[in-house]
Amino acid sequence: MIKTAEPIKEVLIVGGGTAGWMTAAALSQMLRGQPIQITLVESEEIGTIGVGEATVPHIRFFNRTLGIDEADFMRRTKATFKLGIEFCDWGRRGDSYIHPFGVFGEEIDGVPFHHYWVRMLQAGIHFPIDSYSLPIIAAREGRFAYPATDPEKLKSTFSYAYQFDAGSYAAYLRAYAEARGVKRIQGKIIDATQNPENGFVKAVTLDSGEKIMAELFVDCSGFRGMLIEQTLKTGYDDWTHWLPCDRAVAAQCTTVGAIVPYTRSTAKDSGWTWRIPLQHRVGNGHVYCSSYVTDEVATTTLLEQLEGAPLTDPKILRFTTGKRRKQWSKNVVAIGLSAGFLEPLESTSIHLIQLAIGRLLDFFPSRDWNPMNAIEYNRLMDVEYERVRDFLILHYHATERSDTAFWNYCRNMDVPDSLTQRLGLFRERGNVVNYRDGMFLDASWIAVYLGQRVVPEHYDPRCNKLDTEQLAHKLAILRENCVNAALTMPAHQDFIRTIGAHAN
Repeated sequence: MIKTAEPIKEVLIVGGGTAGWMTAAALSQMLRGQPIQITLVESEEIGTIGVGEATVPHIRFFNRTLGIDEADFMRRTKATFKLGIEFCDWGRRGDSYIHPFGVFGEEIDGVPFHHYWVRMLQAGIHFPIDSYSLPIIAAREGRFAYPATDPEKLKSTFSYAYQFDAGSYAAYLRAYAEARGVKRIQGKIIDATQNPENGFVKAVTLDSGEKIMAELFVDCSGFRGMLIEQTLKTGYDDWTHWLPCDRAVAAQCTTVGAIVPYTRSTAKDSGWTWRIPLQHRVGNGHVYCSSYVTDEVATTTLLEQLEGAPLTDPKILRFTTGKRRKQWSKNVVAIGLSAGFLEPLESTSIHLIQLAIGRLLDFFPSRDWNPMNAIEYNRLMDVEYERVRDFLILHYHATERSDTAFWNYCRNMDVPDSLTQRLGLFRERGNVVNYRDGMFLDASWIAVYLGQRVVPEHYDPRCNKLDTEQLAHKLAILRENCVNAALTMPAHQDFIRTIGAHAN
């Protein structure tokens, strides 16, 4: 007779914020109808980071899975649409390129488009790779429309994400989760009790003296790693050698001009600044390495670039890039900043939260606590973090800048073997290594490679089937079609109003 493992019935989420309430919302929806109590404990004394306001397209799947209405969500979080990220001054001073949520050109006879672009470049016929991307042209024109559903249409060749107020998103998901039975407890955790036999966490104690018991604990306590590190001593893989920025200063300001559908990252002397336009304000920040610049100078750099009147005082955050050696240890799963932090360069933080929640549901434990669940969870999350890490390192390492000590370090630093291999294959003949796991697809890597002047020495010889004149004509039509398609889209702000997503 097959014995069915008994399901766990008590989950405690430690910490609120974006990670905590995303977890609570997802578990309350996906485990709905099961005899399980989900509780979240958070303290108003402990502030949230509240910096990450830009996302990648995967967030749409998360919201859709929860049954969230897009227009309502956008009104409540004062969100804007996002077609990509602009990178300024990264390859050289004066350079600018956009990493789009979409493709470049189209395959011709089964050969990826960028090979044809390289062939024309070598023939002396050069148009920026951006010219063949509909979302890039639309972003620069300040336009937006939903992608077409017909895969044969040019307007189906892109996706989109959001730029929103992270605090409002957490509040939105809190209301969602509480409506589905999640219990919220206000309080500050001061201690955790472990089972002396196996080391599993049994309960947490609040400053009020109340003890909260559970079977599964989800640590969303931020950089502190209250349970995963302070209690279980899991350990941390420090990736500062490759991602040297260790601080950020953030501030908000008023909006000047039209609201564009993209995020901007601008390289500075010892790091980079971000600009994230929302409906009601602009989020700004300066990520930097404290070994090369003081907090005071970094703050001045940020304030000098604000386009409008400041709305908040500058707030400095300190962090160490890397990840926990185990994100699932015993009966504790770390999600969000407690699991690791890879800096906000490509808006990956919320995606990694979403991914961790999905993996937790895939391997959701029962009371027999089969260790294989945690082993496979940790393996998959390690792969995801390492591949995001390599993509972020690429931005720093693939630079020609030598004007500051920081950029000299980044250009000359040793990088992981996995990235060395990828760079070598692309430089030699334009091959983009494909992985089954990993959030960034070929177009993302191509955008950064070519945007930062990493150009293949050779192209796929199958490109030579078309003569130069035929290929030039074909590419000219594609450029024209991209421009025409972009110009038929409405202005970004008009589209937000049209769908009823405007925040009053």
